[in-house]
Amino acid sequence: MKLIKELAMLVFLGYLFLWVITPTYVYKQKWLVRVRAHTASTYFGTQGPTMLLYTFPVLLMAVAGSVYLHLKKKSNRNRDQGHKEATSDNLTIWRRPMIVKTLGIVTKIELAFFIMFIALLVWSFTEYLHLSFAKITPQSAALYGEKVWESKLASVALQFGLIGNICLAFMFFPVTRGSSLLPLFGLTSEASVKYHIWLGHIVMTLFTSHGVCYIICWIVTKQTSEMLKWAKTDISVVAGEVSLLAGLVMWATTFPQIRRKMFEVFFYTHHLYIIFIVFFVFHVGIGYASIMLPGFYLFMMDRFLRFLQSRGSVRLISTRILPCETLELNFSKSQGLHYTPTSIIFINVPSISKTQWHPFTITSSSNLEPEKLSVMIKGEGSWSKKLYQILSSPNPVDRLDVCVEGPYGPISTNFLRHDMIIMVSGGSGITPFISIFRELVFTTETLKCNAPKILMISVFKDSSDLTMLELLLPTHGAPTTFSKLELQIEAYVTREKQQPTNDKKQVKTIWLKPNPSDAPITPILGQNGWLWLGAIISCSFVFFLLSMGAVTRFYIYPIDKNTYKVYSYASRGALNMLLICTSIVVTCSLGFLWNKKKNATDSKQIQNMEGETPIGTPNSVFYNADRELESLPQQSLIQSTNVHFGERPDLKRMLFEQKESSVGVLVCGPKKMRHEVANICSAGLASNLHFESISFSW
Repeated sequence: MKLIKELAMLVFLGYLFLWVITPTYVYKQKWLVRVRAHTASTYFGTQGPTMLLYTFPVLLMAVAGSVYLHLKKKSNRNRDQGHKEATSDNLTIWRRPMIVKTLGIVTKIELAFFIMFIALLVWSFTEYLHLSFAKITPQSAALYGEKVWESKLASVALQFGLIGNICLAFMFFPVTRGSSLLPLFGLTSEASVKYHIWLGHIVMTLFTSHGVCYIICWIVTKQTSEMLKWAKTDISVVAGEVSLLAGLVMWATTFPQIRRKMFEVFFYTHHLYIIFIVFFVFHVGIGYASIMLPGFYLFMMDRFLRFLQSRGSVRLISTRILPCETLELNFSKSQGLHYTPTSIIFINVPSISKTQWHPFTITSSSNLEPEKLSVMIKGEGSWSKKLYQILSSPNPVDRLDVCVEGPYGPISTNFLRHDMIIMVSGGSGITPFISIFRELVFTTETLKCNAPKILMISVFKDSSDLTMLELLLPTHGAPTTFSKLELQIEAYVTREKQQPTNDKKQVKTIWLKPNPSDAPITPILGQNGWLWLGAIISCSFVFFLLSMGAVTRFYIYPIDKNTYKVYSYASRGALNMLLICTSIVVTCSLGFLWNKKKNATDSKQIQNMEGETPIGTPNSVFYNADRELESLPQQSLIQSTNVHFGERPDLKRMLFEQKESSVGVLVCGPKKMRHEVANICSAGLASNLHFESISFSW
């Protein structure tokens, strides 16, 4: 694993170095000329060297990452989960949080890389300008009927587009949910979305500047007819305008004022990325667009695999209904599906909306509950409120069609490295901590291993929200006690001064009938999914290269003769995009169908074990487990909980009181709470506090 990771990192450094030297004279006039001389081919033309330099290294890293993650997953499953890793880390100080205006909570490492990326953009822009301005003279400008400043303005416009392409090349990596690249750097797609947001703002700023500068230049030089130009074998201005317009519409809906109030508008307009990319290729040609191809190629592959997984309905076993308008959905899953705490899953309920997919944090533990996957859903949005009404009505439905996608999460977590864990949550922010708690229960009660102390600080608005704490224990597979786990829960109810006198509403469990066609949630590419992903990446790219080479050699070449002056750029780009889509669809479908047959066997075994309907079959394992759990007093949980009414926690005092050598501080909740905890941990007054902000969906 170490060798594979070092190889991938070496390739990554070479890839970054390539971007650093790309704008230089030495690269353009010497290195690139030599590469093209040795790779010139009637099969790939000038597109070949670009793909060799910019596409192949990234796909090589993706395949290496797939092998690494397969070995990592296997070693995590076989290792002693009670082993406590050393907490000393030379990078600890660089992982401390910082609050940066507009960027939010970032670590010093993230800030350093962000600054270096901006430095790369500035370096590239200045180097491009230096080389282009050196060629602009009064004589050269006069040849185009321009003044020197007008030629320089056109050059500036061009350079804005060139450095915008750098950002575009990296923009799709963070939103590839099943990425084999992100885990190599210790990242998840959920935590990396902020990088996509940063890059998106930079991309659209640069591309907008690119377009505006050209428009100004055309107006000044009285060449407005250029705005209607669609060249056959050159830059297509109209295509660029369409791409920019699609990008601007997407960009406008990303700002918080629109995204938060009209999320569906944001969600649906974001699908304009297809038009944006297609017309971007038409604008610059497929040869140059190959620079940003690898990120988009991996994204499209991931997107199609997600599409295949989301087509079938999954088996929904039961739901726990809480009085605080919260649901816990319990799905059947195959034992081969393993995920880590804080993982998320996307859910679609066709009876509510066939197009809406919502992410939810998984609350179950795949170790403690090997045959069940649970999520918690708080009824606060219109979609979740409709779901709550359907399942909590006096006459609830007896079955519900549900489609899922995922799960996605970190490849591994090791909370055992800390002596103590403090979990700070606000409202539904407790969701990811439920899965962490269940995993630690499994570690102590089943594996008989030592686990860190746990202090859970949960803030709720109303006393009815306290019932969320009851989800800490699952309906099936929980030990009767967790005496080996040192747990203390400090719950704060802010809007009530005292315990309500009315009777407490009970948590209700509803059992649902499965449809014979429903299947348990299974890994999309089987238990060896990472190896399958590496094979699909390799095979699809080889398939694309062979088909592209054949089309170029036997169809385009007889027409164009490698002059690039006869065959249309748009047609060439359309053919390449068609071949890319075909290669992805064919290889992904074969891999999916092959593993679906294996998953079907597990599905039949689980279906036979569960019986027909939990309500109608008292001998069901799930049925009896739930009844047994409901009869337990859950004294261990009750005795560990202190409830405070009408006040908020003094987080600074509570954090600084902990004297353990290593204290992991996990926070999940409102932005204000996350920033408060981040400030406390980054103040440097307590070196034993290690901050980690956890994203969640509910």
